Amino acid sequence: MKTTYEDQSDGKAIIVTRVFDAPVTKVWNAWTNSEILDTWWAPKPWKAKTKRFSFKPGGDWLYAMQGPEGEEHWAIVKYESVEPNKSFTGTDNFCDADGNISSDFGNSHWNVQFNDNGAGSTKVVVTLTFATEEDKNKLVEMGFKEGFAMCHENLDEVLKTA
Repeated sequence: MKTTYEDQSDGKAIIVTRVFDAPVTKVWNAWTNSEILDTWWAPKPWKAKTKRFSFKPGGDWLYAMQGPEGEEHWAIVKYESVEPNKSFTGTDNFCDADGNISSDFGNSHWNVQFNDNGAGSTKVVVTLTFATEEDKNKLVEMGFKEGFAMCHENLDEVLKTA
């Protein structure tokens, strides 16, 4: 299974699609439980480390991507809506360790949908929308597509063993 990317015609959004060989409830849990997120939400050899997690509308996820040399890059997801086992939305921003949003980079809005794909598999569709095409391109240039595909590979492994 492969992660695919599609740019929307306005240039301000990317649609990411991946099918996972696991039922919706299992895939949903992997995206919405911080202990499981920390096992797959970073391209190896990096690791994710959750500092704060409240998966509900108005809640947030404050985490760091930690590199092999001890470097840390912080981000915060602020959840807007949650429809269990179906979808969630929120904004994603780079920030400091206290969750203070960085002004160096615009945020992205995430709409994450979980769809029963039949035969016990789940299709996850993530639509990332940006304020400007430049913001989207900056994230892509930072290696977003390659990194997210690597995270999906990690998730495949987690789903096989969980």
